[in-house]
Amino acid sequence: MPHIAIIGAGITGATTAYALLERGYQVTVLDRHRYAGMETSFANGGQLSASNAEVWNSAATILKGLRWMLRSDAPLLMNPKPSWHKYSWIGEFVGNIGRYRANTIETTRLAIEARQHLFSIAERENIAFDLERRGILHIYHDKAGFDAGLRVNTLLQQGGLDRRPVTSDEIRAIEPALQSASYGGFFTPSDATGDIHKFTRGLADACIRRGATFIHEADVDAISRTGEGFRIGWNDTASQDAAAPTRHDLQVDGIVICAGVASRHLAAMLNERVNVYPVKGYSITVQLDAPQSREAAPTVSLLDEAAKIVTSRLGADRFRVAGTAEFNGFNRDIRADRIQPLVDWVRHHFPAVDTSKVTPWAGLRPMMPNMMPVARAGRIPGVFYNTGHGHLGWTLSAATAQIIAEAIDGWRDLSAPSMVPSQVGTTETTHAAFL
Repeated sequence: MPHIAIIGAGITGATTAYALLERGYQVTVLDRHRYAGMETSFANGGQLSASNAEVWNSAATILKGLRWMLRSDAPLLMNPKPSWHKYSWIGEFVGNIGRYRANTIETTRLAIEARQHLFSIAERENIAFDLERRGILHIYHDKAGFDAGLRVNTLLQQGGLDRRPVTSDEIRAIEPALQSASYGGFFTPSDATGDIHKFTRGLADACIRRGATFIHEADVDAISRTGEGFRIGWNDTASQDAAAPTRHDLQVDGIVICAGVASRHLAAMLNERVNVYPVKGYSITVQLDAPQSREAAPTVSLLDEAAKIVTSRLGADRFRVAGTAEFNGFNRDIRADRIQPLVDWVRHHFPAVDTSKVTPWAGLRPMMPNMMPVARAGRIPGVFYNTGHGHLGWTLSAATAQIIAEAIDGWRDLSAPSMVPSQVGTTETTHAAFL
């Protein structure tokens, strides 16, 4: 069987590795961090949410973004500093408004399919990740918002999702801990939540048990075609302070790029354009140490439409609150003025929850202009992409992994006679090879 290298050990890299291992491939996963799941798969909102499958390509999103530009606490914030990548991405985003309906329906279908794969993997590999299958409650604070939600609900139902309108009284019955008033909402009983980092680490361990090799602290900076295969070169980040960092290379038959926001740079090494943009999101994890906090925090996952905030209960003693979208390039700074609205939201809706112990986090969502994941073969035979999942990385990853695995099966069947032997090498040079 071919030797496939996967660049990126986040949720998409781990699910892709698992799908390929099930088919008998030799798999090596490379990641620049010391452990799996250390970037966008570390502390996101925790929702497995087909109910959040609506793509953002709409005139309403554009108008809201313009209205919020001068508010530091706005759900959607854009740094106006000129950037060709950012403004060209926005131009393509606007150009995809006409695909809003079709892409929302397709994303919903993909999310429903992915959920079944993920639950099956977790059960098969006995992965503990604070899974809660209590559904997701989408709340609206006014009639205009609820009416917009009804229009979205039509598309989600066309995609096969059971998402039911609920009254304000029904909302309080579903989640009694919610103290604030609401106009109405929607409840999706089939949605779930959990700790994405625990799941990714558990899945990486399962892949290792099944024979995968994980190479960590590998800063990939070179991909070149060699005969019928590929050579991947990287610096060992553990030796980055040395005068000449240790060089390594790996010969493989095929490559899958699952590198999140770094995917655009890696694709450029192969003379291909994958227009991923880093859209920053923030989260806080509230430690529920006191009994009254544990009782006052919700157990049902929430999505507040007006604030663009999602929540997850992670076990008995953690409460995750996440949201916001910030267009600010590769800036990973955790800004206090972006964290404070999340804390204030908890205090307003769940006043009995103690917020004295809060862990903030920021991550970069890899987003494509059409809000759809890239799960396809590249221009060069043997190169594949599984990236650009945006705010639905965990929700969609198990399905796109299957799409990639099937594509690799097809490529293998066509090229099996010409597969080259795989080998790993170490050099002391510092040059990079580019196509």
